[in-house]
Order: sequence, then structure tokens, then C-alpha cells
Amino acid sequence: MKKIVSTVFTFVLIALFCSAFAQKFGHIDANKLFTVMPEKDKATNELTEYSKQLEGELMKMQDELKKKYDEYTAGADKMSDLIKQTKEKELQDLNQRIQNYQQQAQQDLAKKEQDLMQPIYEKIRKAIKDVGEEKKFMYIFDTSILLHYSNESTDVFDLVKTKLGIKDEDIKKNTKDKKN
Repeated sequence: MKKIVSTVFTFVLIALFCSAFAQKFGHIDANKLFTVMPEKDKATNELTEYSKQLEGELMKMQDELKKKYDEYTAGADKMSDLIKQTKEKELQDLNQRIQNYQQQAQQDLAKKEQDLMQPIYEKIRKAIKDVGEEKKFMYIFDTSILLHYSNESTDVFDLVKTKLGIKDEDIKKNTKDKKN
């Protein structure tokens, strides 16, 4: 009898011990959260403006190349070989400058995007971390990256959204503004 009580007591202690250390898991679609961030629209607009500036400069360069090419082809019959070679070299150099500009513009645009979006992602990461610590989650998985199965995992989207101060009416208003 004493052994049975001891065994039952041991199982109860083990059960209590295990439940005391139960792990809470959460998940969130960080990309979905990103789409409702108020800062995203401002960053996107700024990125679009920057892209238009780069594109405008490229168009000017291409127009200049076309103009010089048209001038060259129109007067090539009357040019000496030395002038032809000089004009051809000028066209090649301008074409090379355009290609270099395109490559540099793509790199600059990517860097600008990272500079604008990184603070938003950092804000999301911090909010997820804060919610995880406050609600005692062991892990919070980002389902926008990969999550094939979740059992006993809590969706923390609303908790993080609240932590960031985003209200449902703000999301509805933002969605409605985009449709108009």
C-alpha cells in the first residue's frame, strides 16, 4: 500500500513538474502584419518617387543617345573617317554610361528599399519579441516563411497588432482607401 501511494505521489509530482514547464508556442504571418503597418505606405511612396527620379534620368540619357545616333546616321555619308570614328566612339561611350547607370540605379534602388523597409521589419520583430516575453511564449514561428503544421500553437497576430497600436478600423480604412 505504501508503495502504491508512493508511486501515485511520484506520478503526480512528475505531472505537476511537466505542466509547470509546459511550453507555449505561437505563430504569426509577419508578411500579413507588414501589409497593415501604417509606415509601409509612406515607405512605398518614397521608394516609388525615388524610382521615378532614377527612371527620369535614364530616359534623358536614352533620349540623348537616340538624338546623337540619329545625327550620326543622318550625316555619316558626309563625314570623314576620323569624324565617323570619333562619333562612333562617343556613341559607344554614352551607351556604356547608360548601362553603368542602369546597374548603379538598380543597386541604389535596392539599398533605398532596404533602408526604408528595415526599420518597419525591426519594429515588427521587436513587437513579436515583446509579446513573446509578456505572454511567456517559448517560440513564435513566422508562418510567412514556413510552417507546415501547428498543434497547440497560438496565432499572435492580434496581440502583436495591438502591441503596435494598429486598430481594425485603421486596417479597414486603409484597405478601403486603396480600392478607391
